Amino acid sequence: MTAKNLPLIFTLFFLTFHASSYLIAQEIVSGLSVHPAYQNQTQKSSIKGKAEEIVLNLPFFEDFSKSKVNTNNLFWPENAVFVNADFPFLPPNRQAATFDVLDSQGKVYENASTRPFIADVLESALIRLDSVFTPEQRNLTPADSLYFSFYYQPQGRGDKPEEHDSLVLQFGYPSGEMEFDFMDSTTVWVDDYLLANNIDSIFPLDTLFAPIGCDTNLFWISNRILTWGDQITIPCDSVFKPAVNWETVWATPGMSLDSFYFFNGNYFKQILIPVLDTSYFSNRFQFRFYNYGSISDNILPANRSNVDQWNLDLIRLDYNRNFSDSTYPLLSFSERAPSFLRRYQAMPYKQYRSDPTNAVKPTFEMFITNLDSIVHNTTYSYSVRQNVGNQLFSYNGGNCNLDPFIATGFQTCQTGCGAAHACPPVQSLFSLDFDRDSTSYLITHYISDSTLQPPLVDSITYHQGFYNYFAYDDGTPELGYGLEPAGAHMAVQFRMVVPDTLKGIQIFFNRTLNNTNNKFFDIVVWKDNNGMPGEEVYRMVRQRPQWSDNLYEFHYYQFPDPVIMNGIFYVGLMQEEMGSINIGFDAALDNSQYNFYRSDNQWRNSLIPGSIMLRPVVGSSYFVDISEFTSSKAHELKCYPNPAQNFVSLSISGFIPDDQTKIQFFDLTARIIHEQNWQNQISLSQFNKGIYFVRIIHQNRHIATQKLVITP
Repeated sequence: MTAKNLPLIFTLFFLTFHASSYLIAQEIVSGLSVHPAYQNQTQKSSIKGKAEEIVLNLPFFEDFSKSKVNTNNLFWPENAVFVNADFPFLPPNRQAATFDVLDSQGKVYENASTRPFIADVLESALIRLDSVFTPEQRNLTPADSLYFSFYYQPQGRGDKPEEHDSLVLQFGYPSGEMEFDFMDSTTVWVDDYLLANNIDSIFPLDTLFAPIGCDTNLFWISNRILTWGDQITIPCDSVFKPAVNWETVWATPGMSLDSFYFFNGNYFKQILIPVLDTSYFSNRFQFRFYNYGSISDNILPANRSNVDQWNLDLIRLDYNRNFSDSTYPLLSFSERAPSFLRRYQAMPYKQYRSDPTNAVKPTFEMFITNLDSIVHNTTYSYSVRQNVGNQLFSYNGGNCNLDPFIATGFQTCQTGCGAAHACPPVQSLFSLDFDRDSTSYLITHYISDSTLQPPLVDSITYHQGFYNYFAYDDGTPELGYGLEPAGAHMAVQFRMVVPDTLKGIQIFFNRTLNNTNNKFFDIVVWKDNNGMPGEEVYRMVRQRPQWSDNLYEFHYYQFPDPVIMNGIFYVGLMQEEMGSINIGFDAALDNSQYNFYRSDNQWRNSLIPGSIMLRPVVGSSYFVDISEFTSSKAHELKCYPNPAQNFVSLSISGFIPDDQTKIQFFDLTARIIHEQNWQNQISLSQFNKGIYFVRIIHQNRHIATQKLVITP
């Protein structure tokens, strides 16, 4: 029996939406076409469920320091900007929101073109500008001196927006009309439909109508066979919302960061805008930022990737302000916390132990800001805690007067007591534990003024790892690196203090539009020849880029035949085909003195500042960087018993697992060997004895990790 064209009980609504003749190698740096931080994000659905409308009161303040990857949903119900500490260059605050040409999945927008198009949009929740409620409720008017302010920066460490690109700010207020918002939907069992109509299956081209209680005029023509036990998501009704009039109140054309600094004298510029139009003084005020971007043409497909970055920070909307009110009582760190190592971000523990004094920096640099209008007498300190170990040391830089950022910028090493805070010493060497092949430390920096109530405090952390690999990069690829033409070589220099076994390399590859970098390459190892790659000692041929859906995850290329190396050596690639293979490139850390390239018989030092994300793995075992703690210490995962034999019970402090919480088991090679939905007790019958890492993931975000030992 068929169900064609019957006025039945369901509907499912579908929305459709040259080759180079030159032999000299050329280095190519490009943007990302899929940012790794977006790879695990859920695609925005065109059919949304009902959600409670969020309305905020003044003051509105957002510095993006409390978010990671995504924005705060309370302030920004839906958007595709990237919250991070890597693309912004010397921001006034620790993190910023980056606008680019990637959608919420991290892919180049489908409507991207060589002409400017609207890309990322950051739209606020509703804000009440009709009234204020403290110390008592009263109406708000233009006489209350309402100002909107923010900091912005073009390019940062990414790609410069062209002059025809731009960043735009709009204010919005109700138009008095209604407009379509979304299609409300529900999920139902097909069984009910089959029973009601006495049929066994729904076939392609069958027409299904919405159920009673919904808009029964909605229908869907089935595109597949449905039968007992299937579920379908069907539209129920059209939901409307008050329409918004959007007015452009500010815009700026694109330019390079160097030009921006030349014209403004700062890497970030603050904008203050008075809110005077009475139309804005509504109980449904909104504002939004968006950027116009443009991508390259098809002549260079590997360059059709993420470009035209803008960085936005410190958005503030409040009354009783004036045009000179450009400060805020806030102490903050800028940039990522630094490594304590002189040359590397991470290095093998065996190599560190062999020469600890030369491995560690004598001092390092911190970027500290006082965003207030007055001088603060601040205290700076840091603590270093060994993970799964006993070493603990700290440094106290004492008190120092910190001038306002708006007047003097960051605290410097040359001003008075500033060196104790901005350029502190490494207080101690790390421990020399000869009974282990790896260890790690949590380094936490603090800045505070405790004379105030509440005190002004900020902290920032760094994970110092001593594992079985060398790393120049910090793990974040702001750009992509490649060579032209086919046959070109690139190499990165490393140094072993004592002989060790080279087991393979980790490489991070950026995804590109339509996987245009899926090209063959050889992995090559060279000896040193007076500071340049010399004799070739190993080659692993015909490899391809490998990608992961996990955030910033490298792929491990294990050598079938390990190589004994000592002293200076080089690891790199030879491109077998035309076109860039787009290796991750860390633009935040300049190690170009260790990067080399060639296409003829002459090696050349790299001309591009940054670090190629290639990490040689050494030692008798492969131990990867899997955190055994959470940097915020907000959530602690406990596995008990540990060691375990037949089963293990799990508990997490400060976190309630739900149906979007997953458990992952890793072995020591960073392979996920088991993944499942949350359970507080897990059978271990399927696991071999050994050491594992248990990681908790919630909505694709890391919550906590702990080591688990399984015994026979």
